[in-house]
Amino acid sequence: MAVLVTRPDTRGEQLTEALNKAGVAALHMPLFRISAGRELNELPNKLTQLKAGDFVFAVSPNAVEFAAETLRNTGFRWRQDLTYFAVGQSSAEYFCEQSEQAVHYPYAHENSEGLLALPQMRQLTGKTVLILRGNGGRELFPAQAAIRGAQVEIVECYQRVPVEYDPIEQTNLCQRSGINTIIATSGDILTRLTDFVPAGERDWLTQCRLVTSSWRVTKSAERAGWQKRQILIAPKADNATLVKMLAELAEK
Repeated sequence: MAVLVTRPDTRGEQLTEALNKAGVAALHMPLFRISAGRELNELPNKLTQLKAGDFVFAVSPNAVEFAAETLRNTGFRWRQDLTYFAVGQSSAEYFCEQSEQAVHYPYAHENSEGLLALPQMRQLTGKTVLILRGNGGRELFPAQAAIRGAQVEIVECYQRVPVEYDPIEQTNLCQRSGINTIIATSGDILTRLTDFVPAGERDWLTQCRLVTSSWRVTKSAERAGWQKRQILIAPKADNATLVKMLAELAEK
């Protein structure tokens, strides 16, 4: 087995290193780089304007990282009278570490649907929900929060910027490296991957095993040409879970 890691920046590098240490050959080819968001300077004021008991939701560790750095640099602290949420365990743990506040997340389903199913999200009338996220992203949570009565505020904390490669050269490199498994844990990564690989190599791409972390990305992959038998869904998107899953698969 040889795995293509598409996760950006440091977390992608760490995943690649961990896979190689576990005996699973891995190549890192990030399809995006992460840079500071265009609205970070608005964050301190947005936090100040929240009422006690309002909600702050961080979409990912990247959102937490850039938000926390901004607050440190401007002398602000995470308020103790707000309620904090994240979409998954790894994001929640990192948010908790950076904010020194309790952070809630959906244990059973680490996605927007799971977040919306939390008891705190049932009735949001009178609440302001501040969402810390990247450029783009899913609109399900903000749309549903608004329907449930919340005033929704969004701060773009980071940007996904496509990394420019020569598609033919990089695809050939993957093939020469024996890549037969690809990790694509978000819809944005999957879309970029399918747009990136030359049309003449589409059969090679869709014959690779694809590792996703949600049914939503899986359905998108099926529409892009993957067969169900070629898609594996990791129970979580964190690096430790992916390494354990792929190391066990490599031993079979």
